[in-house]
Amino acid sequence: MKKRKNILCCDWRKERFSIVEGEKCFSNTILYKHKGNFTWRGIRKEKYKLLGKGWTNIIRQTLIGSHGETAKFHVRYFEIAPGGYSSFEKHRHEHVVVGIRGKGICIAGKKKFSIGFLDTAYIAPEDSHQLRNPFKEPFGFLCIVNAKRDRPKIVTGN
Repeated sequence: MKKRKNILCCDWRKERFSIVEGEKCFSNTILYKHKGNFTWRGIRKEKYKLLGKGWTNIIRQTLIGSHGETAKFHVRYFEIAPGGYSSFEKHRHEHVVVGIRGKGICIAGKKKFSIGFLDTAYIAPEDSHQLRNPFKEPFGFLCIVNAKRDRPKIVTGN
């Protein structure tokens, strides 16, 4: 019995060949190579939200979740420029936020805390929350959420 070794590829849509006897195989494994400055090859910067107000100076990059993956979660990188903030909102789905650049402030429920490098916050369902950057450097974080999730509801009075 011959052992097969599949070639990893950066674009899961492209057909690949196994090393043994040149047989066809399809690999769903994806690698998005970090290019530096918190950008990834094959990932585009997007507006934080297409519509609405109550947020400023924030961008999003969807690392996992919009490229045909079957994962039950999405991984997004958000970056908030100095003085920026996300919308103050709540929803039924939960979040995990991992700080990877600079530092920021998280307001969740009745709590307010600082998030720095590799600090990890769990934001519970229905907790009103907002992420802010009152500092002089960009605040970047990974945000992991359910792939299927409800739309946020804007909360007034933060």
